Formats: sequence, structure tokens, C-alpha cells
Amino acid sequence: MDGVDLKVGQVVKSKAGRDKGRLFIVLNVEDPYAYIADGLLRKIEKPKKKKIKHLMKYNVIDESIRNKIVNGKKFTNAELRKILLNISLNELNEE
Repeated sequence: MDGVDLKVGQVVKSKAGRDKGRLFIVLNVEDPYAYIADGLLRKIEKPKKKKIKHLMKYNVIDESIRNKIVNGKKFTNAELRKILLNISLNELNEE
């Protein structure tokens, strides 16, 4: 997987490191790194710089967050947490 596959606003899961197994949203992509945040441990003010190869991508892109990031509008950590909570609840229901 290369950086072209990841898009801003896409949901990813960490495959390595101490944040392994956590869900994040991609805030920016600079190959070979992605800047990710979850609104809880990694806030939007200080996103995690993580190698793309250590991320598992989901085919979920939150358009509201994506539009805010692309257009340079403000969004909150609470919005990120809410999106990720809904996704993790859906994931648990599918299992």
C-alpha cells in the first residue's frame, strides 16, 4: 500500500506500536507517512505521524470531516471521537 491509497478523512486502524488496534482518522498524507488523530489520545492539535505501512485502511471516509479538512475549516476532537465510536460499534455488531 502506498500513500496514494489513503485519503484525508479516511478511517484507519493501527497495526503496530503502542497504539496497535486503535482506530484513527487520516488528517494528512505525506508519503511514506500519514498524520492521524482519534480525538482522545491523539488530538487534532498534535496528530501522530505514522508510517503508512503500519496502518490498515478501512473503506470508510467521513465526508463531513474530509470537507472541513480540505476547506481549512475548524473541527473538534469530539467530532472525531463521535465518528470513531460509531464505526467501532458497527464493527462490533458485525462480528
